[in-house]
Amino acid sequence: MAKTLKRAAAFTALGKALMSGARGGPSLSKRLAALPRMLKATVKGEYDGGMRVALMAFAAAYVISPIDAVPEAFLWVFGLVDDAVAVTWLAGTVLAETERFLEWEKLVKPAVVG
Repeated sequence: MAKTLKRAAAFTALGKALMSGARGGPSLSKRLAALPRMLKATVKGEYDGGMRVALMAFAAAYVISPIDAVPEAFLWVFGLVDDAVAVTWLAGTVLAETERFLEWEKLVKPAVVG
């Protein structure tokens, strides 16, 4: 599978998810429900999303932390722009990676028919 999820792919996934609504892909609730399973499978080494999950965690920490690369106090507009870019990238990456994980889960762990 791909080594890294590129920034353009994350933005594309976010755009598609926002524009397409419920067409084709998993619902937002399914994607959010997949996050804990994705993290668990990554930690166990079953799923190859280690670097992507680490980057998502870093982006989330960057957005919520009081330490910024461009502080809002001094450069208000640019300080908000860097946070907006991080949030947009994070949202797109979560959408793309959860879709990728759900596809992987279908292939590796097929549903038990009972």
